[in-house]
Amino acid sequence: MQHIELSYQWRPLGADPARNRQSPLRNPLMDLLQAVRDAGAIGGAAKSLGLSYRHVWGELKRWEQSLGQPLILWEKGQAAKLTGFADKLLWAERQAQARLMPQINALQADLEKTFAVAFDPAHWALPMFASHDDAMVLLREEAAAKALHLDMRFCGSVDAIRALNEGRCHVAGFHAPWQPDVQSLVARTYKPLLKPGQHKLIGFAQRAQGLMVRQGNPWGLQDWADLFRPGLTFVNRSPGTGTRLLLDQSLQERGLLAGALSGYGHEENSHAAVAACIAAGRADVGLGMAHAAQVHGLDFVPLAQEHYWLVCLATALDTEPVVQLRHLLGSAAWQVRLQELSGYSTVPEAGQVQSLRSMLPWWRFRSERHTAAA
Repeated sequence: MQHIELSYQWRPLGADPARNRQSPLRNPLMDLLQAVRDAGAIGGAAKSLGLSYRHVWGELKRWEQSLGQPLILWEKGQAAKLTGFADKLLWAERQAQARLMPQINALQADLEKTFAVAFDPAHWALPMFASHDDAMVLLREEAAAKALHLDMRFCGSVDAIRALNEGRCHVAGFHAPWQPDVQSLVARTYKPLLKPGQHKLIGFAQRAQGLMVRQGNPWGLQDWADLFRPGLTFVNRSPGTGTRLLLDQSLQERGLLAGALSGYGHEENSHAAVAACIAAGRADVGLGMAHAAQVHGLDFVPLAQEHYWLVCLATALDTEPVVQLRHLLGSAAWQVRLQELSGYSTVPEAGQVQSLRSMLPWWRFRSERHTAAA
């Protein structure tokens, strides 16, 4: 068993755009192994990494000694190949990255917020809890370039709104299907947490949710009922997430028993982790987003369109960080960047303040009923 140590480093924003898009938690050995796998030669790997052959060869030998296992099949005159152990190392690293990315992003946000105070006293910070979403990660990057630090904590939609109500953040992010029935599970879950007058919605984005499946969709899945085919294995999201709510509500509406779904109890904490699980062959299908499926080389079968909203207390709307966030969301540059993500689309009201009664059907229903009674 090897001991894991973490570290961090500073780098000016925009200094290396390609590197900035990579994971914030990296290990040099994984870069070496991936380069050798891609190039099929130590020399080719060294060239792609901008290093000398001697350095790469020496580092691989050093790692083999440190780990006590061979990493490269060193056959003279043959293309360099990874050993089975090295293949498993790369697989484990991808799994860890997919599962821990929300926590890694939160850790990165903590460090950035802490040192922003030292390096830039004019830097604004905005605490946020939000359902994990690739567009939110992109938004954080865009905001940071404009001296607005979004101090994000990724969690389920329900927990995000609770954090807002408990004063642990200033803005929360949650998602819900278009026009859910007033008696739906989604309405019954969110309604006690959101109060007209006290909370205000801020337009953010629309996105598609659907089935993430292996390339070619070998099971031919097209609808919710297809999830119950004999032999099919599902991978679920955690309770309290908006995606879990969407699944439970959709099955309930169709009279399908969630408990009969094979793999219902197998839970992952993000769309990326679900996609990685399917890509690794540990499940056949999961509910998630098109962009997560695309990143992991999966196919995507859209089933539902939903709104992703930001919500804050009415008293926070005119604070400087929230005002800056609203301006950013309404900017043309952000709209262009958002549409580059597969499965997302912009909304005309992006960055605009909206009332619960104007956007959520269960509050409109209540208002209309009272009006009729009057």
